[in-house]
Amino acid sequence: MFEDFATHDIRCEDAVIHCRVGGNGAPLLLLHGFPQTHVHWHLLAPLLIDEFTLVIPDLRGYGSSIGPDPDPEHINYSKREMARDMIHVMGEFGFGEFGIVSHDRGARVAYRLALDHPERVDRLVSLDTIPTLDIWESWNMAGSLNWFHWTLLAQPAPLPELMMGADPDFFMMNMLDQWAARPGVLDPRAVEEYKIAFRKPSVRRAMAEDYRAGATVDLAHDREARDANRKLQCPVFAARGTLHTKNPLRPVWERWAEDVTEVALECGHFLAEELPGECSRAIRAFLTPDQDSRRPE
Repeated sequence: MFEDFATHDIRCEDAVIHCRVGGNGAPLLLLHGFPQTHVHWHLLAPLLIDEFTLVIPDLRGYGSSIGPDPDPEHINYSKREMARDMIHVMGEFGFGEFGIVSHDRGARVAYRLALDHPERVDRLVSLDTIPTLDIWESWNMAGSLNWFHWTLLAQPAPLPELMMGADPDFFMMNMLDQWAARPGVLDPRAVEEYKIAFRKPSVRRAMAEDYRAGATVDLAHDREARDANRKLQCPVFAARGTLHTKNPLRPVWERWAEDVTEVALECGHFLAEELPGECSRAIRAFLTPDQDSRRPE
């Protein structure tokens, strides 16, 4: 996997971000979600590498990235701080403006980056995700059952860490198998990489802090943006896997952006891994990059 990519470890203010970089053309940042790593993009990246310069990091604390210690307000794992990591990483490679393709937790980092730094993001792709505030405000019994980890991982330490650590492989595979179109659909090589990362106590701690932030400081940031009627300035492409997400995403994203496109693919939560060909074609059609307008600074 990632044979044509170089590996880098970029030191940020309070984190070290592990990433892979490769390709030619317009800069494109790929952000993974929970409980995965940058390896989530291993099938999509080869389909985009000829047209884009791809920067594919592990989020702070995830995978091989190193995150800061937790803090009482969970600011260190807020999406605002994660977004700052990504701006720094892209700057290290000379990119001041770029597109983003994102999934799950990575999509929360992506829209926060685009809200806080609109001059940085020219187009945003969100795969099978809606904003954090909308998740919580639509919470119901079905959500509690389907997204149990949102409330479990947001509990005070060390409860979530101990529960995940009791049998890391089972805990992680239970979620992957539930969210995919069917158990076993993901590439075993990628799954093994996810297991290796999830077995690390530091990674599980970072994941819990990510969700604690999602129930506290991230919510506050989303509410501030909504109350100020601050919206995404870039076009947004929302894709969903119909076997995981039944309801259309466009009506939700239109609360946050003026220009929203949606596509539905017949797969589970992991669009880039379950249907990489269809996913890449949809993404290419949306991005249609102007190479000259996004040259490195």
